[in-house]
Amino acid sequence: MTTERRIRDRSSLERAAARKLALQAIYRVQLNEGPWQDLVSEFASDPDMAGADRGYFEVLVRGVCESREALDTQLAGWTDRAPAMLDPVEHAVLLIGLLELRDCPEAPRRVVVSEAVRLTKRFGATDAHKFVNAVLDRAARELRPHEH
Repeated sequence: MTTERRIRDRSSLERAAARKLALQAIYRVQLNEGPWQDLVSEFASDPDMAGADRGYFEVLVRGVCESREALDTQLAGWTDRAPAMLDPVEHAVLLIGLLELRDCPEAPRRVVVSEAVRLTKRFGATDAHKFVNAVLDRAARELRPHEH
């Protein structure tokens, strides 16, 4: 394996860890509102943060917290129910995925959707990943038409 490939693989793993921690942080803020800075501070001491991309974690948490209303407005156009009626895990995953599709062009569409599905399979309800996949695919077709 080349050095470049090892660096890319490590970076992918660090971003995956950042997404997992961001999911937990966004889930928590849905249940107990608070400033995004508090979430970043709180999760800084999480044991999993050692293997995560801290900067990307902050981008995700800050981005979702600061633009949650706008993200929910967009999300409402791609779902069959109001975002407030979504399961908190699915809602958090969708907010993160939508933020990445909208604001993180360096994250390929396929990676964003795949990571969202993976997180939903791990933390969500039994078939929730199918819903998340469908919603993010619809969003990606609008937000990233050049990647289809």
